[in-house]
Amino acid sequence: MADVVLRNLAKRFGDTQALVDLDLSIRDGEFVVLLGPTGAGKTTTLRLIAGLEKPDSGRIEIGGRNVAAEAPAERDVAFVFQQYSLYPHMTVYENLAFPLKAPVRKLSAEEIDRRVREVARMVRIDHKLENRSTRLSGGEMQRVAIGRALVRRPAIYLMDEPLSSLDAKLRAELRLELKRIQKELGSTLLYVTHDQVEAMTMADRIGIVAEGRLMQVGTPREIYGNPANLHVAARLGQPHINLLPADLLPGGQPPAGTKTVGARTEHLDIIVGKDANAEIDWIEHLGDQNHLHIRAGNHKLVTLADPYLAIAPGDRISLTLRDPLYFDAGGQRLS
Repeated sequence: MADVVLRNLAKRFGDTQALVDLDLSIRDGEFVVLLGPTGAGKTTTLRLIAGLEKPDSGRIEIGGRNVAAEAPAERDVAFVFQQYSLYPHMTVYENLAFPLKAPVRKLSAEEIDRRVREVARMVRIDHKLENRSTRLSGGEMQRVAIGRALVRRPAIYLMDEPLSSLDAKLRAELRLELKRIQKELGSTLLYVTHDQVEAMTMADRIGIVAEGRLMQVGTPREIYGNPANLHVAARLGQPHINLLPADLLPGGQPPAGTKTVGARTEHLDIIVGKDANAEIDWIEHLGDQNHLHIRAGNHKLVTLADPYLAIAPGDRISLTLRDPLYFDAGGQRLS
């Protein structure tokens, strides 16, 4: 494994600036997730590291070595794509063994067999080794695709939304599997997603990317609780953070220059029927919790509530702020 350092990385495609002076350091053995919407520059970052694209400027270091001028095969990276990209005419065993049979690796048949079976057990696909890849479920095919990267033991694993085409239950299972495998191997992994749950549950650190810029890097707790700006605050949290005028609700102490108050569920206290300043519009019943859709003046809010709270649409409630987030007119966080 190896650390990865990106310095002042920039890339343009025609009139589109895909990356703007991106700086990012990934420690040896760290699981880093780039989170952002489509077109933010996440996949471009992976492709630059892998050597599938050339940067317009900047430096790419893997294990302290500048690889910007090296061919993809020389960089010692493994790429897992959103699509499985398996060889349909091969068995699972043959798909896993394929990367190890390159002449430059000079591995014996015994070593290839040992690695394939070890990785197959790790990704829990060892009972399907003799199956054709076309006779697997979507989850099994994705396990093979991940296993084909793991078997190589590269300096860094690059993963581009590898779970996005799976159903919700399978995504949840493979999130846990992938984190377990990464910890077992102590591998360096850069993972791209637009799914905040994937980022929060798997990452050691999250990098929030927007319009080709890296807005903030930190642990999931840091990104959620101490966002640098409005964009970062809106990327994490379910339901999404409520953005309100500074004078809409009582209870806060906005610093000078506050233009917007950010209120998550934990920033809102609800009292039914006392000094009402808001009204319940409607309620989404989700089993273990309720989503309350609330109207306060001309503004709408969404928050979570205990399913046993005795409220109904049309009820008047009191909303009070408790340690919310404050932002200036430019969207920057105020302490």
